[in-house]
Amino acid sequence: MIGPEQVFLLQESVDMRWGIDRLSGIIQQIVGRSPCDGTAYGFTNRTRSRIKLLIWDGTGVWLCHRRLHKGRFRWPDPDETLCRMSAEQWRWLTTGIDWQRLCATPPSQWRV
Repeated sequence: MIGPEQVFLLQESVDMRWGIDRLSGIIQQIVGRSPCDGTAYGFTNRTRSRIKLLIWDGTGVWLCHRRLHKGRFRWPDPDETLCRMSAEQWRWLTTGIDWQRLCATPPSQWRV
């Protein structure tokens, strides 16, 4: 499995039938970045049951697709066009676990 060091998630859902060319065009037009900059870009469908990852490895483009049979991927809130993730957050996201809990602060009434 590809393990990107940095992933940007596009907030808006896309049609999962789209391929490399169409998704690369979205990165260029909407985000204003080059899809060949070494960064990975993640996309999801409306129901958040599928994700695609577009990444340039220096010699070609990878387009990976993952589908959950049950549940949904936890996607960031639509505050911005892009959301930056760490490699660890990406691993949690692709397994279907709420990656936002990694940095959640415990409630103030909890004592350790």
